[in-house]
Order: sequence, then structure tokens, then C-alpha cells
Amino acid sequence: MIKKEDALALLEEFTESESLRNHARAVACCVRAYAEKAGENAEEWEATALLHDFDYEKYPEEHPRKGAEILRERGYDEALIETILSHADFTGVPRTTPLMKTLYACDELAGFITAVTLVRPSKSIVDVKVKSVKKKLKDKGFARAVNREEIAKGAEELGVELDEHIGFCIDALKNCDEEWL
Repeated sequence: MIKKEDALALLEEFTESESLRNHARAVACCVRAYAEKAGENAEEWEATALLHDFDYEKYPEEHPRKGAEILRERGYDEALIETILSHADFTGVPRTTPLMKTLYACDELAGFITAVTLVRPSKSIVDVKVKSVKKKLKDKGFARAVNREEIAKGAEELGVELDEHIGFCIDALKNCDEEWL
């Protein structure tokens, strides 16, 4: 099992961008909350989420395959590697476990919620509501890089209504260290 401290160290080794580190932390907050809700190993789920994009900054064209290669070289568990690979549709790795589905469902949404937070006058997650996230989702010019289809597909694969998923992730982020956003 990977520990949170080890995941953070690896994230920091490969990722200089504070915004990308913050993205990993935001996704990890949401994934951890889902693990706790489901009675799963929250630390393992959180650590996995912290690593989902660790290779992106250095190897954007090879992400996440390069990350999988690095993790294999360092002796990480194949289940962790497959989970990370499954968060990108183009790898063809099917999402067959609750953790795989949760990571996929939280990745784009956590980034989008963060973007919504940062345009609020207060820049505080406390002021973000489901309604405001849904409104921004309709605005194709806002956070253009975020794949809205993946957000909807993630909620569907997770088996939750989109509004419920958005609300759950907002609440999870409210319970995390706000300086990560």
C-alpha cells in the first residue's frame, strides 16, 4: 500500500507547478471523501489520487503512460498503476474498480470546481454552490480545457446523479485545506 507521504514526495519530485500540485490535492480530497463514504482505505485512495497526474508536467505527451513506466521502475503495485492509467480514456484501460471509477469521476470535476472557486469574489470554496457550478458548466468559454463530457460520464460511471456528485465534491473540498485550491 502506498502512503500519502510517499505520494506527496513523488508528486513534488516531478511537479513544480503549484497549480498542478493543487489540482492533485483537490482530486485527492474528493477521492478520499468517497473512500470514507464507502468504507474503503481512504489513505490508499487519497495517495493514488495524488499521483494521477504526477508525470504530466514533465511528460505531457506521454502522460499517463510515462508515469506508469516510472512507477513500475520504482516497484509500485500494478493495481495502483492500472488505476492511474484508467483515468485517461485514451489508454484503453477499463475502469473496473470503485477506486478507478472514483478517480475518473473526480479528476475533471475537482479542477472545474477549483476554477469556479477562483472566480468567486471571495475566492473561497465556502461560497461555491451546486447551482453556480452547473451554470458555469453551461458556459463553454469558462475553463475551456475542462472536458464536460468526462464530468458527466464520471458521475454516470460512479452511479450518482451529477448534482449529487458536484455537491459531494464541493463538500469534500470544503473539508480540505483551502490553501490547496
